[in-house]
Amino acid sequence: MPSDNKTTSKHFLELWGDNAIHLATDYLSDDYINHQMPDASGGTSTLSLDEWKNLVSSFHDGFTEVKLEMLLQVAEGDYVCNRWKMTAKHTGSFVDLAPTGKTTTWTGVQIDRYKGGKLVESWVDWNKYGWLEGLGLVG
Repeated sequence: MPSDNKTTSKHFLELWGDNAIHLATDYLSDDYINHQMPDASGGTSTLSLDEWKNLVSSFHDGFTEVKLEMLLQVAEGDYVCNRWKMTAKHTGSFVDLAPTGKTTTWTGVQIDRYKGGKLVESWVDWNKYGWLEGLGLVG
């Protein structure tokens, strides 16, 4: 099962790029929780499934040409740890950030927990400074 979970976690992270959120219902629990630290709007957050879907949808409104590179995956028991790199072009508004037209690259770690074959919880820690720096918003 861990190798199947690794594949699922990769597909889940790829949803940030392919705008196919409806596919997530195949492997996400109805009570899925996503913990973001930091979150894009400035703090930390715990998102329900619907809130997570809204975040990904708003990301698609703001970014195009999204590419995910899986750098490392480790699975143990019901957990999968994913180290990833994402690149995206900022072409629309996102969390009150006007489009910059710039392409930015950032890295992160997401730990996913599975129960009964469904993804039930994720903890995300990502390089927000690198993301903002790539957009030219910090220096």
